[in-house]
This record gives sequence, C-alpha cells and structure tokens, in this order.
Amino acid sequence: MLEKYDVVVVGGGLAGLRAAIEAQARGASVLILSKLHPVRSHSGAAQGGINAPLANNPDAKDDTPELHCFDTVKGSDYLADQDAVHMMTSMAPEVIYELEHWGCPFSRTDDGKIAQRPFGGAGYPRTCYATDKTGLYILHTLYEQVVKRNIPVTYDFFVTELIAEGNNCYGVAGINMVTGAIETIKASAVVLGTGGSGRIYGKSSNALTSTGLGVAIAYWAGVPLKDMEFIQFHPTGIINKYILMTEGCRGEGGYLVNSKGNRFMQNYAPSKMELAPRDIVSRSIATEILEGRGYTNQADGSGYIHLDLRHLGAAKIMERLPGVRDICLDFLGIDIIKEPIPIHPVQHYTMGGIDTDMHGATSINGLLAAGECACVSVHGANRLGGNSLLDTLVFGKKSGETAAVYALKNKDKWAGHSELVAAKAKACADRIKQLTEQKGSEKYADLKRELGEIMDKLVGIFRTKAELAMALDKVRALKGKFKQMHIDAGSLKFNYGIMSYIDLQGNIDVAEAVAYGALMRQESRGSHSRRDYPTRDDKNFLKHTLCYFNPQGDARLDYRPVKITEYQPQERKY
Repeated sequence: MLEKYDVVVVGGGLAGLRAAIEAQARGASVLILSKLHPVRSHSGAAQGGINAPLANNPDAKDDTPELHCFDTVKGSDYLADQDAVHMMTSMAPEVIYELEHWGCPFSRTDDGKIAQRPFGGAGYPRTCYATDKTGLYILHTLYEQVVKRNIPVTYDFFVTELIAEGNNCYGVAGINMVTGAIETIKASAVVLGTGGSGRIYGKSSNALTSTGLGVAIAYWAGVPLKDMEFIQFHPTGIINKYILMTEGCRGEGGYLVNSKGNRFMQNYAPSKMELAPRDIVSRSIATEILEGRGYTNQADGSGYIHLDLRHLGAAKIMERLPGVRDICLDFLGIDIIKEPIPIHPVQHYTMGGIDTDMHGATSINGLLAAGECACVSVHGANRLGGNSLLDTLVFGKKSGETAAVYALKNKDKWAGHSELVAAKAKACADRIKQLTEQKGSEKYADLKRELGEIMDKLVGIFRTKAELAMALDKVRALKGKFKQMHIDAGSLKFNYGIMSYIDLQGNIDVAEAVAYGALMRQESRGSHSRRDYPTRDDKNFLKHTLCYFNPQGDARLDYRPVKITEYQPQERKY
C-alpha cells in the first residue's frame, strides 16, 4: 500500500494536471496517477484553439464574457446550466493569461497580442490558438508546471475502482503495470480527470485510451451519469483514418464542397455557413451524402465531401495549419495546398459524463471530476468548438481548489479506515485473480468490434426509436457475452488482457447509458437528432437525463431541470 495523500488525481491530461496544480497551490499534498505518460494524453490531440473573450481580434473589439456565455448557451440548444456557463466564460481570460505567463507559445497578432480566430457558433473571433497544435502546447505547458512544482506523477498505473463506502470516498485501487502489484492509495479527496468515452464507438477521432473507464468507475460507485445521449460528431474527419481536420480549417476560411461543386452550407445555415455549430454542420454533411451529393470512398463504399483550403494559399496554410498539412501528407498522401481533403463526420466528444456541480463535486463526499469525463453541464446538447479546452482548465482549476479545501478540512475524519482500505484491496486483488483464471469462449476483439458496430450503426448522427431500441437490446446482450470472455493468464505486469477486460466492462455499461438515454429522449436537440421526433420539445425535455447503475440488472433513468438564469430558450437560427 502506498502512503496517503490529501488529493489523488486520476488522469494526466489537461483537467487532471490543472487540478493537481491548483490543489497543491492550496496547500494539499497531491499525487497524479495516469495509465500513460501525461504528455501522451489525448488532450494533446486538440488542434484548433481555446475560447476566451479577450477582444484581441479587430472584429471582436466588443466581445465580453456575457456574449461568450450567450453563444455557448445557444450552441448547447439551451440544455447547458447557465450559472456554470457564466462562471466558465467569466474565468476564461484569467486562465488564458495564466497559461501565457507560464510560457504557452500562443500564435500572435502583429502587435504581440494572443491571436484569435473564428470558430463555429461564435458571434466573434474569440478562439485563441497556437498554430493548429493548441492542445499539445497547453499540455506541455501544464506538465512543465507539474515538474517545476515537484508534484509526484505515477504513470503506468491502471486505476480499476474507488475505495468508497456509504457516501464517502477514501482513495483508489488499481494495478501498478510496471510491478504487476495491486495497490491502494488512500486520499481525503479524489479527482477524476480521465477523459471521454469515445471508444465505445468504432469510428472515433479519440485515442485508443479514451475508453470511458473513469466515467464507469464513478458510475459503478453510485454517481449518476448525466446527458450521456449527447454525442458530438465532428464534421471533418478524414476518410478511412477518422483523424480530425481542426475547425480552425473553416475558421481560417475553408470551404465545404459537395460533388456538384457547391458550398452547400448556404442551404442549411446561410448566415454562418461553414462556421455553424458542429451538430448542424455534421447533419448537413451527412444529409448531402445520404441524398447522393457526396463522393464515394472506394475503400468501403461510404460517402464523403471535400474540405477545400486551396484558395487560402500556401503561405497562410503553412503559417496557420501546418499540422493539418502534415496529417494529410502522412495519412492520405495529398498536399492540401494543391488538393481538397476528403472528409466526413466522425464521433468526437461526449457532452455527457459524471454528474458534477460547478465546483467539480459529485454526490459522493470526497469524489470530484473535471474535463470530458465530467458533465457540469456547460455544453448541454452540443459543445461549441474551442470550449472543450476551456472546460478542462476552468473546471480542472475549480475541482482542484474544491478537493484541496475539502481534504484539508477532513484530514482528521479521514485519518483512519485502514481496515476498510485493506478489505477493499483484498477484494480488488481477489477479483483480478479470478479474472486471470477465466476461460470463456468469447474474445475481447470480437466483443469490442461488435460494440463499436452497434454504436456506429444504431446510435449515430440520425436516430430512430427502432434503431435505439435495437442498440439497447444488443448492448445489454453483450453483458452476457462479456461474462464468457477468455482472458490470457499470467503476470499482471503490463497485462493488456486484464486491462482490456476491465475497459470493455466500462465500455458496455457506458454504452447502455448512451443508448437508453437516447431512446427515452423523444425529441431532437443539439447532437441528438431523432427522425421520428424531429423538433425540440422544451415542454417535456428541457431537462437533464440522469442514468444510475444497477449491478443487478438494467440501468435506471431520472431527470433534473436545466438551470436557466437569464437566457430563455428560443428558436436556434444560424
């Protein structure tokens, strides 16, 4: 057993690193646990930028946190909690300038200010960027701060469960992949910053590590998952590889063109064109393809359209979008200076997640969450591009502060519980030992592929009752197959068989929450588009979905009102 810390942060991405920095700054002893090295976190894949109303762009001189708040609420299709959104947009300049002072190499205007570009759904160009590698540069900046502050990081540590009893969390348990030992870490507070659940889909832009296990760990412990039916499909993923072409491509002036040579967004969002919110652009591209105005992918027969940047010119592309050009050269063999990019929508983000308040706290004392694994909710039914990185920094900071204050206040209360921790450690070790002896007939690869195909085909951009009911039945059937999965025995040192099994268990339970919530939400709102219920229904569904885990059977749903402070729901026109 490792020593006790005031705060243990699970996850080494942006939310986790920012939480750890803040918790230590508030006087807490902190440990970061991560299953991979922090600078390899999926946060580094974010390209286009981070939103803040700095008013640095000549076209944004009147920008304010209030205008940013309204754009975010409208973009969410009025499902976001407005008090949380207001806090996020009010804190945005503060966290950006903090990054700047820590050395983040933002792109600059001619007069030396942080450069800002237009992004979808925004009334002003407020997206701060560092060429098209913004997430990577912020990730390295935060990790530098962790190293500078001597915050300990244990990576190659695979957290499998919380140490919790009743309504209190006392730490975590998991596998030290280097030694193969089952270890427990006592903590007065635990912050989950484990990222999204994109890999419940087969075709996703997310890293292979974005399995949703952190979401499942809180879910299994009794915390409800909120708004899991809202899955974002990014409009522009390259064909065959599903790697994103940042929204910065369209922010810099890129065109979306169908096989007829038309900029078709004029038919769907004439005032915003390519810079409409992502849900609208993704549905528009999908509609063009379904109605026969796309190109045909010779590899698999699927459709695509073109993202055309050629008119921007070589100089602008090399200055603003060098990473995009490199990706297309490496993975498609095309030069975007000379050729258009073949793209289609791809699963990208989970708006839902672990239910938290605006300070990161969950319904379990001492357990907090931040970033994509959490749902505050500031994104509602649709996240605006540039708000995800902001979410990780603002609520990473808030959760770190909340965790530190709570941990220091409850040090004496949490000092004991050695018997509980020992019992949890033994139970964890017994479960994992039992897994190493499991000799079923089902293979992990087959079950994982089946889950991805279910979600891709039946819980996609457009949805119907029949498809969602089928998806829910199939996901629940996978629970039975999962119990018959064969696991390779042997040492627990980097035993990816055991890790994959536990990941898949989380995948299936999270996928059930997504499909069940989508089936029961009988309306279209944001990213949730029902062909059988094509309109938004504020009378019956202006509310958050809460999904509760049931270890004895099917999940249970409940609902909670949306917090509306000043912006009453209205028709969403772009």
